[in-house]
Amino acid sequence: MCSENHVWERRWHPLLLQWVVYASHRQKRPWNGQKAETLENVAPTYDPCCNLCPGNTRISKIKTPNYSGVYVFDNDHPGLSLNAPTKLEKPHGIYANQPAVGIARVLCYSDQHNTTLTELEPTAFENVVAAWQSQTSALSTIPQVSNVSIFENKGKICGVSNEHPHGQIFGTDFTYTSIEHHLDAAENFNKTHGKVLFQEIINSEQLDGRRIICENEGAISFIPYFARYAFEVYISPKKNYPRIDLMPDSEVSQFTEILRQTLIKLDNLWHMSFPYLMKLHQAPVDNGDYRNFHFHIQIYPPLRTPNLQKHLGAIEIGGQNFHADTSPEQSARVLNETNNTHYKVSLSN
Repeated sequence: MCSENHVWERRWHPLLLQWVVYASHRQKRPWNGQKAETLENVAPTYDPCCNLCPGNTRISKIKTPNYSGVYVFDNDHPGLSLNAPTKLEKPHGIYANQPAVGIARVLCYSDQHNTTLTELEPTAFENVVAAWQSQTSALSTIPQVSNVSIFENKGKICGVSNEHPHGQIFGTDFTYTSIEHHLDAAENFNKTHGKVLFQEIINSEQLDGRRIICENEGAISFIPYFARYAFEVYISPKKNYPRIDLMPDSEVSQFTEILRQTLIKLDNLWHMSFPYLMKLHQAPVDNGDYRNFHFHIQIYPPLRTPNLQKHLGAIEIGGQNFHADTSPEQSARVLNETNNTHYKVSLSN
């Protein structure tokens, strides 16, 4: 059973190779559980207690320089290190372990404490994307790094410990499971159909049209047919590039425009700084043949309404199949109705 407002079915997730279960009528069920706190604090432009603000001394006793714009540094408390132990104690029985070698960096989007990636002016936004490119290229030259992961956790509801606008960059000697799934799916699809999987996803979205959020000549954003979260959005160049640093400047500009416009529409959805988890999905940097891998960004918002968070239930964690309470078509329609100008700009005029 399926209509724009009522979806009750399973849909195949072609990148993760698993089914997503939809029962969108459950979005209206009574809710007496915990509600998410979405009130925004009025933050200052500069916070003397913030480790990431220019001129402040971080907890590591290292002084942050008086930077402006983008600033990248090695994480003071890294979850990964090039000096991580490589001689490990062998576990008992069937268990296995390997070293977790890598490098962790912090990417400050701005010297201004009270802004977000979404609210940056176009040139400043472009500088962040340029940093994603340059960091991918730079980390790819480190022998121990075979994969570069760039991501952002935005909002207190996502567990952010510092509200200064920033993301993180991991260079690892291993590939994260989601990328492994994507690589396997793309390779098998190409062997079977002779086509690039993600480009066929884009083609399918264009044929339907209902879930497209923004589009220009070189890039597109959409809520995929198989979206798990209510406003899960994919942003992608239309042409196939395995990594962001392999894109030509002209297409990076078009991609950046669509990414920025999509983030603005998410903020405008409920007139709030929209919380999300954002991950750049790109191929490994180990000189392998990844022509069938299509770089894109995935955004996973935790909220399904302004104050209701999507919580994973026991059946989802234990069963390993996501249960969605919303319709991707309805979510896309609502998001498309939002303004293209950020609500804070509109309010100030």
